[in-house]
Amino acid sequence: MSKLRVLVGTRKGAFILTADGARKRWKVSGPHFAGWEIYHVKGSTVDPNRIYASQTSAWFGQIIQRSDDGGKSWNTPGSSPEELKGPDGTPKAESNKFVYDGIPGTHQWYDGTQHPWEFKRVWHLEPSLHDPEHVYAGVEDAALFESKDGGKSWNELSGLRQHDTGPKWQPGAGGMCLHTILLDPQDRQRIFVAISAAGAFRTDDGGTTWKPINHGLHSEYIPDPNAEVGHCVHRIAMHPSRPDTLFMQKHWDVMRSDDSGDSWREVSGNLPSDFGFPIDVHAHEPETIYVVPIKSDSEHYPPNRRLRVYRSRTGGNEWEALTKGLPQRNCYVNVLRDAMSVDSLEPCGIYFGTTGGQVYTSPDAGDSWKPIVRDLPAVLSVEVQTLP
Repeated sequence: MSKLRVLVGTRKGAFILTADGARKRWKVSGPHFAGWEIYHVKGSTVDPNRIYASQTSAWFGQIIQRSDDGGKSWNTPGSSPEELKGPDGTPKAESNKFVYDGIPGTHQWYDGTQHPWEFKRVWHLEPSLHDPEHVYAGVEDAALFESKDGGKSWNELSGLRQHDTGPKWQPGAGGMCLHTILLDPQDRQRIFVAISAAGAFRTDDGGTTWKPINHGLHSEYIPDPNAEVGHCVHRIAMHPSRPDTLFMQKHWDVMRSDDSGDSWREVSGNLPSDFGFPIDVHAHEPETIYVVPIKSDSEHYPPNRRLRVYRSRTGGNEWEALTKGLPQRNCYVNVLRDAMSVDSLEPCGIYFGTTGGQVYTSPDAGDSWKPIVRDLPAVLSVEVQTLP
């Protein structure tokens, strides 16, 4: 029987939840990196023992952690500041590493110039679908990095940050973050990313060049509601069998594209609110999608104070509220963009975490829910590894 590992990043550490394929009894490990913000934790689909974590502190800066034994132990590959200095003690300009420069909350990227570019944190880690040593990182301010040696060294895919539209990008309420990285399982050269508040972008050549893919998005809060860039995209998702079909949760509106993002149409349908953060796709049903609406962009809690996941079995427009086992009175939690995931078992399991510290699971594709754990720090991310 398969086993499951649910990786949870929180405001004050990471937690690892494990169960067998029955998904009834869970063991909780953690907190790992207690007291640190763990923005994202994600495991490799190639090596079940490999996990990457983004560890952040306003004082000590950004660290990438890696585990090679399923989270039992962790190391910080290539992180020693001394490795990054030349004989005279100055930083090596040619070093492709994340560097903490001693200033609280800032991190420098040396790209061969004398004026390093600074970023605040790593929002999202996306391991390659083919090589456990290859991993991508999306950072704030928005940029995309990759490592091909398990996190020891990093190279910026600079064509994105240097795109002609870059000067028009603006930070959303959470910062100008590159928060979503989707790898096309059928084309190794194709990558989708989403940036708040710039929009979605696609590369078809492994990251050398990039194309904005925001045609059809409409945002009343920007000077040109139909602009090429400037839209606050909260999350995009795909089913691996249909990488040309994308689903998007935007700052208002749930959207769908059937041409790899070249055009979008709204599929919010009968949702009580089309504002939210996460969106995900059923593991075996490419037309079944999940969102968690919240009241508005200023009131980040569920409509009518009832926590409900909404499911569409038709790829959008027609939605049903999933409530069994979820609090339906006086609930004020939020579910953040990286805090929903699915497993690959049958029936498909759905997972999400809340800012109130609960992690819920549904072993029946959303029909019923139960908490795996309560009273964690605010949950920032939830990812699932299905283990042999």
